Amino acid sequence: MCTAITLQSIQGENFFGRTMDFSHPIEPGLYIMPKNYEWYGLATKKKHINSYSFICMGQSADGMLGFFDGVNERGFAAAVLYFAGYAYYDLPIDNKEQIASLDFLQYILGRCGSVEDLKKRLKHIRIVGVQDPVTKTAAPLHWIATDKSGKCIVIEQTKEGLRVIDNPIGVMANSPDFNWHMTNLRNYMTISTKQQEEVYWGNVLLTPFGQGAGTTQLPGGFTSPERFLRTSFIKTHVPVPQNSSEAIMTCFHIMNSVFIPKGIVITDRGAYDYTKYIAFINTNTCEYYFKTYENNQIMRASLWDYNNYSTKPLFLGKIPV
Repeated sequence: MCTAITLQSIQGENFFGRTMDFSHPIEPGLYIMPKNYEWYGLATKKKHINSYSFICMGQSADGMLGFFDGVNERGFAAAVLYFAGYAYYDLPIDNKEQIASLDFLQYILGRCGSVEDLKKRLKHIRIVGVQDPVTKTAAPLHWIATDKSGKCIVIEQTKEGLRVIDNPIGVMANSPDFNWHMTNLRNYMTISTKQQEEVYWGNVLLTPFGQGAGTTQLPGGFTSPERFLRTSFIKTHVPVPQNSSEAIMTCFHIMNSVFIPKGIVITDRGAYDYTKYIAFINTNTCEYYFKTYENNQIMRASLWDYNNYSTKPLFLGKIPV
């Protein structure tokens, strides 16, 4: 369970962020991955070399370094979300480069300078499933990516093949697939920020219960369709932020509407599925802003504070979730 959005300020800065909602125990931390860093893929053990440096949230487990979200020096940002019941990993194809699903985020952050770069590269790769050390499965995943221009796409690999979908609303959640979520918005076209007026049913006058009556149809649950809808409505109706400071606060206010406290969602394993952190990225400045379940204070980290610090991955520390 996760939700991701993009949001542009009136000054043209593009912000990108997500909630990390998960029931499995994770220990996320911040990493700086340097330009020209060499690493070996999980699918074929092929050597990859990063063309760009990037800052990201992720964790190391059982000798594997996996990432959840990040932004590179070109302002290209991406995140991975769960896609249960829909993700399908292709069998290897000889004329395509094989990239493990767990490596995909690191691969594109290190190689792509824009959404258009990613679209071109996706024509030549195949995503294959590899068991991860947290869930002990080939976790079902899909991805959202954006850049400084505000362009946004979704990458979903299903039984129908690899789909690269333009994302005009800049929102993503979990299953079903993205096109289903966009179609589902049409069921809620009557939701409004404006107050409902008095109406008569026959001779009976009905009046709304105070302000906000136009949002009565807006669902309040935490399923993926409800979170996608709620986030889409709020994001597209809040005032456009005037500057970066206002944009950051607006981003967190939007995501607070889908923040999941412990105990509200319990899995069939008896585990709490809750929001471990909320993170937002200014793609123009490569700055991270984040807060965690255990610390509601917004913290900041920037790629440029550490970009020339090391030729090896730099671990900035765990965040308390």
